[in-house]
Amino acid sequence: MNWFAAVVFTLAVQPPCHRKSALPGMAGRLPVFTANARPCGAPRREVQRDSALQVHVRLQKMSFWETINATRSVFVGDSSRHMDTTNNDPLDFGVLILDTKGEVSCAAGFACDEQVRKRLLDRYRNQDRRRGMLALEGEPKLIASFRSGDDATLFFIQRASSNSTLFDFVANVDFAHAVFDYFLNNPYESVVVVDAQARVRYIPPVHEQFFGIEHGEAIGKKVTDVIENTNLHEVVRTGKAEIGKLQEMGGVTRVVARIPLIENGKVLGALGRVMFKGPETVVELSKEVVKLRSEVDFYRNELSGLKRRTYGLEKIVGNSDAIRQLKADISKVAPLSVPVLIIGESGTGKELAAHAIHALSRRSEKPMVFVNAAALPASLVESELFGYEAGAFTGAERKGRKGKFELADQSSLFFDEIGDMPSEVQVKLLRVLQDGIFERVGGDRPRHSDFRLICATNRNFQEMIANGEFRLDLYYRISGVTIRMPSLRERPEDIPELVQSFLVAFAERHRTPVKGVNSRVYAYLKELPWPGNVRQLLHEVEKAAIFCDGPEITLDNFRLLPQELAERPAPAADSAPKTVTPGKIQHAVDEMEKMMIRDAMIRHKGNKKKVAEELGISRAYLYKKLSGEEPELS
Repeated sequence: MNWFAAVVFTLAVQPPCHRKSALPGMAGRLPVFTANARPCGAPRREVQRDSALQVHVRLQKMSFWETINATRSVFVGDSSRHMDTTNNDPLDFGVLILDTKGEVSCAAGFACDEQVRKRLLDRYRNQDRRRGMLALEGEPKLIASFRSGDDATLFFIQRASSNSTLFDFVANVDFAHAVFDYFLNNPYESVVVVDAQARVRYIPPVHEQFFGIEHGEAIGKKVTDVIENTNLHEVVRTGKAEIGKLQEMGGVTRVVARIPLIENGKVLGALGRVMFKGPETVVELSKEVVKLRSEVDFYRNELSGLKRRTYGLEKIVGNSDAIRQLKADISKVAPLSVPVLIIGESGTGKELAAHAIHALSRRSEKPMVFVNAAALPASLVESELFGYEAGAFTGAERKGRKGKFELADQSSLFFDEIGDMPSEVQVKLLRVLQDGIFERVGGDRPRHSDFRLICATNRNFQEMIANGEFRLDLYYRISGVTIRMPSLRERPEDIPELVQSFLVAFAERHRTPVKGVNSRVYAYLKELPWPGNVRQLLHEVEKAAIFCDGPEITLDNFRLLPQELAERPAPAADSAPKTVTPGKIQHAVDEMEKMMIRDAMIRHKGNKKKVAEELGISRAYLYKKLSGEEPELS
């Protein structure tokens, strides 16, 4: 044990005091001390200070029993000399040896002070370990290391400075000795210590095994004679640390750190430790760091994109008159801070229009906040919209929570399906929509949020207001400007462009080639009523792409049309017989054929064989009519 060497050295250079008094409470607790050596205070051989290294090396190979005997055999001088515990010399030590009866077999240095012994034994009385470290409060602050052998217990006492980190550590960590053992013995935590002459002062057992040297054999030797390819001697000479250096030892390469130990501007020595098992570990770690950095950059860009994402006008596909008018209206309204109400059938793209309005506004730097008004329960509407203070109710977050209005400050707040909002929720919105003032649940401080309100619905507000289902004053607050989304029936000329955009997105998502479309498909799709509008068209095109085995989608791939096409008729304006304008009879015949074919296709859910049989025409004739070609009458 290294500190036993310090014990022997302490007793070799400082005369012990001899106190043979029984200590209360210790009788029968400590192991028996049966030493053949001379009692404390007997003559000893003279040991010079410059022989401490030889003493230390000798003790490295001693057993506990041999150490005790060596400790007791080096005493000489006046046994009445006491150490001055008021001295602030940090090199002061003390040694105490107890026998099994709690009697002082030997005391030196600090241990000669009765108060110090009392403090030490009071702390030791509750210990059940055979070795450890104790912090002794009071003046002076002391740190005692102890070791119990089969026949004695030995304490080594050292002064701690008033602001000693070591003292605080030992005082608060009962298993401090185990921590030190870990750092001294773990191959990737333990250190090799050299002094100012670059001589080895400590080398951990695991390193001794690695270098194939006997325990204690390296102590006092030049580090260059012990460790292969070391540079610790240069670190001692220059006082400059070397971190992350490669060092080949015993045929293997390790990543090491060499650090100088400097006190008051003077290099006391240096320590070296293995940082990683080998350079390949550093390479793997570097790859992992690079990977993590790339992921962080990716998500940072994604987050930036979410904040700045502009589902702008380019996301609204189509070039019909209805779509051009829609884009023009959005461009005019977007820069203004007026509430916008977006109306239209389900599936027409109301959310895309809301995104475009936000993206073209001055608030686009912050993300738009979404609220599904139809899903807001009346019991939670206030906490969801207005937020709540800490402890406002059972289950509330400790720090409170911001509501949707607060999150939308300096941004846009999108209320989707506002027509389905419960009536008890509607009344709670009136004030905050008027001036932006609200209070959190459980709070009493008014808060203000500057947000731009965008609402969307597929409901008929006039009927709802007439039936008392929606408040008229709330309607006026949300409908500063109303934008109507055209249905797909109103812009069939946009279907080819929509289909192409759907197929491109489908191919990118599934990493497949973009499929082509047979010319007959577009004519067929234009004849359908599409009650689900663009959303329904998207689903049908994707299903056709899934069932298409070739490079081109044909009419046969649309064999599984949804039942809604037959069950949900188009508006009366579209389904009513069209008025025939003056012209040739053939034109009227063509219009009637188209209408009959369309109705038959709906009834038979796209089954062209059944349509041809019902209408009494050939399938070839039917295909030509669906593709828009002029068939040859037989």
